[in-house]
Amino acid sequence: MFGVGALIFAILISNDKSELGQWFQASWTFAKQILPMLLLGVLIAGFLLGRPGTEGIIPSSWVTKFVGGNSLRANFFSSVVAAFMYFATLTEVPILQGLMGSGMGKGPALALLLAGPAVSLPNMLVLKNIMGLKKLVIYISLVIVMATISGIIFGLLAK
Repeated sequence: MFGVGALIFAILISNDKSELGQWFQASWTFAKQILPMLLLGVLIAGFLLGRPGTEGIIPSSWVTKFVGGNSLRANFFSSVVAAFMYFATLTEVPILQGLMGSGMGKGPALALLLAGPAVSLPNMLVLKNIMGLKKLVIYISLVIVMATISGIIFGLLAK
């Protein structure tokens, strides 16, 4: 029922030239940009990590070896990998679900979720021009250290 109401509302305001109509057009444009990336991210995560109960291309033993449990090494590794990767905003969840289904610990999962949005390779390139290399290195180091510590604490509390 909610979907029908939302569809009727969208049809009514889609041709409106007011601020509400402009908001709808901007939202629709954004949705058209993000949905293909979201679906592609989910497809790739499923292909690489498999679905619950089945192996994907990446063996579960690898995931467990690098980010299983709640060790300092697993949390640190997760933070560093997340800092140098780029996750589209909505693809983090299916990727993380696949990793956790393959043996990733709860602490490293949180570390990945904290470090990923805070720093990424494209982000680093922009920030280097704004802040300079020395401040950028300090910023990245702080993000990685704080994500690692937060992951360890969360992993201890989430048992």
